[in-house]
Amino acid sequence: MLNKRILLSANTSWNIYNYRLGIIKALKEKGCTVHVAAPIDEFASLLEDIGCQFHNIAVDNKGVNPLRDIQTFLQYYRLYRCLKPDLVLHYTVKPNIYGSLAARLLGIPVINSITGLGAVFICESWVTRLVEVLYRVSQSRAQAVFFQNNDDKQLFLNRGLVKPQTVRCVSGSGVDITKFRPLPLPDLNTSFKFLFTGRMLWDKGIGELVSAAQKLKIKYPRVEVQLLGYLDVENPKAISRKILNGWVEDGLVNYLGSTNNVADFIAKAHCIILPSYREGLSHSLLEAAAMARPIIVTNTPGCREVVDDEKNGYLCRHRDSCDLASKMEKLLLLSEEERAVMGKKGREKVLHEFDENIVISHYLQEIYKILR
Repeated sequence: MLNKRILLSANTSWNIYNYRLGIIKALKEKGCTVHVAAPIDEFASLLEDIGCQFHNIAVDNKGVNPLRDIQTFLQYYRLYRCLKPDLVLHYTVKPNIYGSLAARLLGIPVINSITGLGAVFICESWVTRLVEVLYRVSQSRAQAVFFQNNDDKQLFLNRGLVKPQTVRCVSGSGVDITKFRPLPLPDLNTSFKFLFTGRMLWDKGIGELVSAAQKLKIKYPRVEVQLLGYLDVENPKAISRKILNGWVEDGLVNYLGSTNNVADFIAKAHCIILPSYREGLSHSLLEAAAMARPIIVTNTPGCREVVDDEKNGYLCRHRDSCDLASKMEKLLLLSEEERAVMGKKGREKVLHEFDENIVISHYLQEIYKILR
């Protein structure tokens, strides 16, 4: 039994609840008191219901306002000084940076997880240079830094943002293979459904997906492209409601809104599609593969790791709507049996590589090492 006070922090309570329940349960089983620090939302009470002690931290996820970021740092510092956790696990950019800086001043050990590089590294600018400095300083005293794909890990190493001896690599956040179970592909009585799940951002390749849908529907009018996820209007890379409504009115896509039960929508889809420019390691792809759905993704970091090309799905060139449409047509023309075999291979890949128990065991090994 560890009998330690461990805190997890991310930029949303939603993130902790949807992606970190496995590690929370494992820590509680080991006798740890688990605290969570994140902005308060409807998932904060759910975290308290499973026995976590919740602390509200204001994190400005969308901007680079230095005053707000200083306030975030001070909130972390006050919380950590008062709570005195034995170990902190940070996820997402600003907790990784400002939480780590606060912990460093107080001598509290941290494990950080780089869950994706985001738009700052997709379109590099002076902001990228600033973020690099902040990473370099904040990660210098971290006990361990986990990456979700080798490309991100190598980028941080090449730019000197982390110390080589602290670097670890895991298969994303893993997926609960008991919650996301394989289901037969739906009948083709109405339409062939391609489902995108994620935030409505240009960097997710939605523009290319809509263009591919336009090409495909000329030849195959029964194709339906569905978009499921938050319309994140505050993000500078967000797709506006006006543009999205225009696509819907033109019959190019069907916007399904957002949900807390994505499995129901995956079950009704024939293929999951993510033409993203870059990910940490897409959790939505892991969920889809676990449910035995064929996948089409861009050949980019955080996407290609989930797909063995032409076995459980197809890789396409990023920012290339023509190649994306070609891969969508290729999957559409497969027989039902061939698509089912693809889905089965995806499930097998998840079982061998992305079961969340594999990821949790890596974290627990590191936690034991530090707390000893």
